[in-house]
Amino acid sequence: MSRLEKKRAECEARFGFDIIKRREYGCICGIDEAGRGPWVGRVYAAAVVFDDDVFIDGINDSKKLSETRREELYREITEKAVTYCVAFAEVEEIEKLNILQATFLAMNRAFKGLEIIPSAALVDGNRQPLLSCQAETVIKGDSVSASIGAASILAKVSRDRYMKELDKIYPEFGFSSNKGYGTAQHIAALREYGVTPVHRRSFLKKQEEKDGGFKIYG
Repeated sequence: MSRLEKKRAECEARFGFDIIKRREYGCICGIDEAGRGPWVGRVYAAAVVFDDDVFIDGINDSKKLSETRREELYREITEKAVTYCVAFAEVEEIEKLNILQATFLAMNRAFKGLEIIPSAALVDGNRQPLLSCQAETVIKGDSVSASIGAASILAKVSRDRYMKELDKIYPEFGFSSNKGYGTAQHIAALREYGVTPVHRRSFLKKQEEKDGGFKIYG
């Protein structure tokens, strides 16, 4: 079996996993998030519902795909999904609730934004948000379930687009490239320019303690 044949077989297995789950639950959605770890910006989540007859070659954990491939798959997923929704929680909500609860909030918003209410949700990871339907967590779900993998791609692409918009507002920080993570470039910009309104201050505590605090941007 060639490398491409192996990748296609793995993708077919992800869609097969979802078919089995639909036999068990009825209509299902896959849910995943993007942006829990960065120091900057919103946390995103997406929910996706597919039919049994849909197959999209290449769906996988978004982190294993190139940016170009994610964008291609984003278009195909949004065209072929029965329904989908991308949502987010703002920086202020992350700071008020903590990142886990803000992620759950974004997941709930994505779930509630679906045009069809699923009987069950497959959620990536081992922590389960409170949803108005049955939910099942799936470890490494974006590599196991096609609908979770699709949700991971929608969430990742949406957040990356958002970070590119922030980069235009705060070009000193390189948000298009570092996506808000605490890279050396990002830390150097914090030291020179200060903390922006889109920074998650709770995520900066250790670095601020190390540096003796940061000024306010602007």
